Amino acid sequence: MRFLPLLLPLLFIGCASTPSGPPLRTVDYVDLDRYLGRWYVIANIPYFLENGKVASYDTYTRRPDGKLGNDFTFRKGSFDAPEKTWNGVGEIVNTETNAEWKIQFIWPISSTLLVLELDPDYQWAVVGTPNRKLLWILARDRQLSDDTYQAILERIQAQGYDPAEIAKVPQPLE
Repeated sequence: MRFLPLLLPLLFIGCASTPSGPPLRTVDYVDLDRYLGRWYVIANIPYFLENGKVASYDTYTRRPDGKLGNDFTFRKGSFDAPEKTWNGVGEIVNTETNAEWKIQFIWPISSTLLVLELDPDYQWAVVGTPNRKLLWILARDRQLSDDTYQAILERIQAQGYDPAEIAKVPQPLE
């Protein structure tokens, strides 16, 4: 409960704002079994809960209750800092595409996440919120080629995101 005052603004950022522009287009289908596992955060639209986080990654698992485990692991300020993990729960909202999720790290606050881009080989993904205030570029490896990264930025700009708002998240070299 001590995090509740810090997380309340996220409710307004991630959920309460109305979308600006036409609805975002998600991918046609997410094969959840292929999506499970570790995704490194390559870049995001920074916000207070992730500011100063480095070497961050999400790990998705299937839970016995049919929901998804969503563990966010990071280091604060330095690659040498101790690793910390926040445990979240995901629920698939659109079971036809599996591309719309509700994620909750602390009750009662949840955010809608949309899988906007997904590499055919599941090597990178782009996830955002319907109001375009939050976005994450994820990859299976700690680094993403510059060509791939630039192509992603161009496509998400076409969906109404401002690439100037997106910042790379420091990851150690592999």
